[in-house]
Amino acid sequence: MYVSYLGVRAIARSSKVHMGKPCHGARRNLSSLPSHYTLPSGHKIPSVALGVWKAEKDEVGEAVKTALKAGYRHIDGAWAYRNEEEVGQALKDSGVPREQVWLTSKLWNTFHSPEDVEPALDESLQKLGTEYLDLYLIHWPIAFKKGSDNVVDEELTANPYPTWQKLEELVDKGKVRNIGVSKLRNLTANPLKYKPAVNQVELNFWNPQPELLKWAKEHDLLLEAYSPLGSNNQVKETLKVPEVQEIAKELGITPAQAVISWHIQRGTVVLPKSVTPSRVIENLHIVKLPEDLFNKLEKAATSHPPQRVVNPSKNWGLPYDIFEDDGGVIVPEEQDAGERAGIEGWRTGSAA
Repeated sequence: MYVSYLGVRAIARSSKVHMGKPCHGARRNLSSLPSHYTLPSGHKIPSVALGVWKAEKDEVGEAVKTALKAGYRHIDGAWAYRNEEEVGQALKDSGVPREQVWLTSKLWNTFHSPEDVEPALDESLQKLGTEYLDLYLIHWPIAFKKGSDNVVDEELTANPYPTWQKLEELVDKGKVRNIGVSKLRNLTANPLKYKPAVNQVELNFWNPQPELLKWAKEHDLLLEAYSPLGSNNQVKETLKVPEVQEIAKELGITPAQAVISWHIQRGTVVLPKSVTPSRVIENLHIVKLPEDLFNKLEKAATSHPPQRVVNPSKNWGLPYDIFEDDGGVIVPEEQDAGERAGIEGWRTGSAA
């Protein structure tokens, strides 16, 4: 099996991703939207997760406990978010059995060398208090030399196959159940033992990426939507979009619920983040949008120039744009300038 990535052209050539019945323990929504998707491995990934990017250490634990009590069974985190220990403690305190919760983490850029992959995973496992992850992603399509100030490892960046082979070994060891990518442009042309289970990308009203979504569906690759309500200061603007307001009013739901439902109806996993208890609970409740309203929101989202916000290329000192093949996506300068380089970038956006 072969995998290649050219611009938005991505990853899988076989093994179906399809919808199924709700996961054990997951909240059953009173709608026909999927509560989970079935991955090529046969494992079922819940369609709504609590994202913990930018969740501070003194807030994230309560957010996770609130989410689990409300019915969430999917937590999306990463080593670079610097809050895995708090997430793990909250999971333990919740009393929800580990096997009922889908845990995702991500391999940071400085750990792409094969000898560094397993120790990085072991650190995440230790902090999360678990023996395995349900999903482990390559966080960014860039490898940094370990111990450097964001010095690019050109060889591993151009050819991440050795990194992927190590991830495959971790599946065989039982430390990871599924492996995938995030924003990756070029994985490998070599045969794979395990194909990527998902691709986690920025998807929202301002950057809906319909071509990537279409391609992914045609090739049975599940997309996960990070920053689903918009990045940084876009959230308020998203919730004020006239079409979003109209849908919320007509269906008696909140604007956030309208947008999250739209994402799932598009066929993606959605990763909304919040540390406010009422919003955490609100974001889990989804409804199927009537076809005319879904189409209206889809048309509105795809009729304006796309805007990407999470793009650390400049601040990492790269001589190119990581997303240079995205077909004219606009990166607002004022947002891009606020992203810091390195592992501390998670606080302002570049570790998404």
